[in-house]
Amino acid sequence: MDLIIRNAKLRNKEGLWDIGVEKGKIKAIANHLEAKAAEEIDANGKLTVPSFIDPHIHLDKVNIVEVVRPNVTGTLKEAIEIIWDKKARYTIEDIVERAGDVIRRGVLNGTTRMRTHVDVDTIGGLKPLEGVIAAKNKFKDIMDIETIAFPQEGIIKDPGCEKLMWEAMGMGADIVGGMPANENTPDDSRKHVEICFDIAEKYNADVDMHVDETDDPFYRTLEILADETIKRGWQGRVTAGHTCALAAYDDHYAGYVIEKVKKAGINMITNPVTNLVLQGRNDKQPIRRGITRVKELLAAGVTVSFGQDCVKDTFYPFGSADMLQVALVTAHAAQMTLPHEIEKVFDMITCDAAKILRLENYGLEEGKDADIVILDALTINDAIRLQPSRLYVIKGGKVIAKNEYKRELTI
Repeated sequence: MDLIIRNAKLRNKEGLWDIGVEKGKIKAIANHLEAKAAEEIDANGKLTVPSFIDPHIHLDKVNIVEVVRPNVTGTLKEAIEIIWDKKARYTIEDIVERAGDVIRRGVLNGTTRMRTHVDVDTIGGLKPLEGVIAAKNKFKDIMDIETIAFPQEGIIKDPGCEKLMWEAMGMGADIVGGMPANENTPDDSRKHVEICFDIAEKYNADVDMHVDETDDPFYRTLEILADETIKRGWQGRVTAGHTCALAAYDDHYAGYVIEKVKKAGINMITNPVTNLVLQGRNDKQPIRRGITRVKELLAAGVTVSFGQDCVKDTFYPFGSADMLQVALVTAHAAQMTLPHEIEKVFDMITCDAAKILRLENYGLEEGKDADIVILDALTINDAIRLQPSRLYVIKGGKVIAKNEYKRELTI
């Protein structure tokens, strides 16, 4: 074999296990493998899991917070406006440098796959997508990246954007994005969704939209998206991100929409690190939490995940491309602290994110891709609680990162 990981602790399995890797795939998992390998790693009883997935990030926007004016209101509206001038002056080299920093950080933190929204509009044209595709190609050996053509400025209210969306898919974007709430009328929001599905049908592409990222309960584009998904027969191929307004709906309407989401097979992605700071900015007490109805969606059988979303941009000044850090925030924000809920939070950055991305060869099982992380932890709880070192990060059977962090008392 090419690689054997020995003495690994696996989720939901007693004892320690050896993992044999050959030609980028997991060849065998057993209590002890007699085989030899070109490279062997002793996991020393540490928790060994599939590598992490970030299903929602904006690589074209990362690391700009220090070169633009501050977001003094802290709102989504101002965050979008601040970026206009910077976006008009993007260069491919600048995007590759900024995105590359976050990609490398992500790998060091155990992430080997990202799905990124990339702005497509008449401000930046296709330059953001060109830059992210260049970064995708440059770092392809350490990170798998899916790109989403994302019309953040609207389609109807940004004349010329529809043409750019078609061109973006033609030049290599993988997924059709959308932001139907950022239109001037409900009719325009519906037309926005229809245009996105027209493009998706033409390119046989999945759809991944920003939906109702607002506290306003009168925004209803999630229901529009569910109806269109069913109409087009796109069940299982659509993802809705943010959906903050779902938390602002009254319980009756929220339940009605969640039932439609389940019927439509729509996946949901919440982004607590960003929405906790963007939403509820005009509230006094009690201040709304800014995230969607995670537990109710899970109870309805909807697949839910979460993303880093933003790193040092106008929307969110923090972020380190560490999915365990985001998991900790999500567990707090969604109040998922019972043992089975903590396990589910971990699922959201592993197997559940893989379902959303429709990955067939993901997982720590024989025959799957050898994308693996060895954590300096023994339990899922400790992985989220302590955010420990990712001792080894393996992609396609190759060690692509090593981390060792040691702290000790001197007295």
